[in-house]
Amino acid sequence: MIDITLQNFEADLIQASMQQPVLLDIWAPWCGPCRTLGPMLEKLETEYAGRFVLAKLNSDDQPEIAGQLSQAFGVRSIPFCVMFHQGQPVDGFVGALPEGQIRQFLDKHVPSEDALEAEHETEEAEELAAEGDTDAALAKLQHAVAIDPGNDAVRCDYVKLLLESGLVAQARAALEPVASKAVADARIAALGHWLAAAEKAPQARSAEALAAAIQTNKRDFDARFELAQTHFAAGRFTEAMDELLEIIMRDKAWSDQLARKNYVAILELMTKPAPKPAAAEAKGTLELTGKVAAAPADPVVDQYRRKLSMALF
Repeated sequence: MIDITLQNFEADLIQASMQQPVLLDIWAPWCGPCRTLGPMLEKLETEYAGRFVLAKLNSDDQPEIAGQLSQAFGVRSIPFCVMFHQGQPVDGFVGALPEGQIRQFLDKHVPSEDALEAEHETEEAEELAAEGDTDAALAKLQHAVAIDPGNDAVRCDYVKLLLESGLVAQARAALEPVASKAVADARIAALGHWLAAAEKAPQARSAEALAAAIQTNKRDFDARFELAQTHFAAGRFTEAMDELLEIIMRDKAWSDQLARKNYVAILELMTKPAPKPAAAEAKGTLELTGKVAAAPADPVVDQYRRKLSMALF
């Protein structure tokens, strides 16, 4: 449990909620229902074992914060609880609700035990992969997917590492349950294109034969795309984009824009995710919206984005 003041509001509430949900309990010493609700919330924080953080704010001591939140939600009474997630207030409730109703409220916003375990397994897998222990990392990710099959981010991490390891059949089996989401999810779509390239690569002509075909006819887009696919399958992303760009510059609409779609997929795969924000220093100012962490700039990705933009427009 954390006591919130104007000085630690940004670090211990806004930024902390980027890591895990934070429930803010706005109370006052003179409020009878607050004395009932407070111990119940503390008990639930213990029972939920790290799945959310309880923060408390004395409205008499911190009227600026309490007033702004009350105005934002149109609430004029306490106890008043606000759930913060990803740096913003997302939901709340008023009054000393029964424990069962509070559990229902929490379960809408906090990760399940399986999801939390899957997140820990994924973090360990990232460390193992960075150390070069790919087999152990794959085992961790496979377990994470098994215990939290609805977590698409974890599943994508698993598929990506399978493809990087050349385990194409396993990657197909792991991606299949979410393949239908490719229209709405850029990462799933990108992995689908990579998987398709990896599945076709074994039947591709030799690099020499493809180069000869292209040399004979610069508009032999089938040969050039086949060459791009072999590069893509092997993880030679910039080489693949160079070939795809040659097709795009000559015929943007070729084969239902297949070259552009694969080019965009590679950019998606190369783009590093935004880092988890670190706790900010206390500033003594009130901001209800957390700062969004930006993905680190990659000069190669930026260069190839510009190339695509110039080719298309």
